[in-house]
Amino acid sequence: MKVLITGGAGYIGSTVATALEASGHVPVLLDNLHKGRREFTVGRIFYENDIADRPALTRIVDDHPDITCTIHCAARIVVPESVEHPYEYYRDNVAKSLELFDALAGLGKPRVVFSSSASLYATSDSFEVTEESPLDPQSPYARTKLVMEMVLRDMCAATSLRAIILRYFNPIGADPDFRSGIYDKLPSHVLGRLVAAARGEIDAFEITGTEHPTRDGTGIRDYIHVWDLAQAHVAAVESFDKVLEAVQAPSTIINVGTGSGVTVRELVASFERVFGKEVPLREAPPRPGDAVGAFANVDKARDVLGWTANLSIDDGIASALAWGRKRKEILGYD
Repeated sequence: MKVLITGGAGYIGSTVATALEASGHVPVLLDNLHKGRREFTVGRIFYENDIADRPALTRIVDDHPDITCTIHCAARIVVPESVEHPYEYYRDNVAKSLELFDALAGLGKPRVVFSSSASLYATSDSFEVTEESPLDPQSPYARTKLVMEMVLRDMCAATSLRAIILRYFNPIGADPDFRSGIYDKLPSHVLGRLVAAARGEIDAFEITGTEHPTRDGTGIRDYIHVWDLAQAHVAAVESFDKVLEAVQAPSTIINVGTGSGVTVRELVASFERVFGKEVPLREAPPRPGDAVGAFANVDKARDVLGWTANLSIDDGIASALAWGRKRKEILGYD
């Protein structure tokens, strides 16, 4: 089948495209290249347009009437930046997505797989969260994701639109063939910063927040290999109608994680074990918008989507390190 991927030149979107290709499907990439990389589009059907560009969306559907589903990955995603620039986040993540969803429904392409976030969840005493757990988004970024979930539920109830909402936990690593991966020279996410510290690109890795109510005081996350995450999208696309039939609703929310919580200190220990050396560390206060964290209850993903994560945190770390060595060949910089 043919699948439209918004943000298809980004880290996750490009990895999803590779997973779709590996399963015999054809991705159609849509990206305005605000952050995405043109290098990740090579050899693929690619449109350099904004997701709110209705004439462009019409042209894409006219060119590819056999598109069966849209995977909506395009978004601004940096939590501290969202605190500093909330307007840009609500404009791009909310207002433009509204235009996209309305256009897709009008063009007769109602199936949407939406990239949501585990940052929506409130802190739980056990740190394990199900899809029904209380929500308490702590940043403008997280709140844009919650707003879009509400938009999708309302639009699906009132229109032909149908949605599978995937709440991502914390993706790490790269695709197995290293066609794409993290592309920021100095990433804001935890594993990217660890790699940068290990390679001497920054003087130390900052552990931001050491007094959280976790077993060692640092934040807790569910680190999922991006290749496993991409496979969840393939499962959602291939079983889209069956999933909604199973839940008997026009939309549904599914956690996508490993089912295990890892603290920042535990991640550092795993990284040092895989890397073979210690990493210089520095403790710092939590960043604006940072949450204590959570890990996924993945029963619904297993039972409804037929998907479970297969790769370990060590696999993800090794993959990230290997991509760091390969990146210059693909992007022209280390």
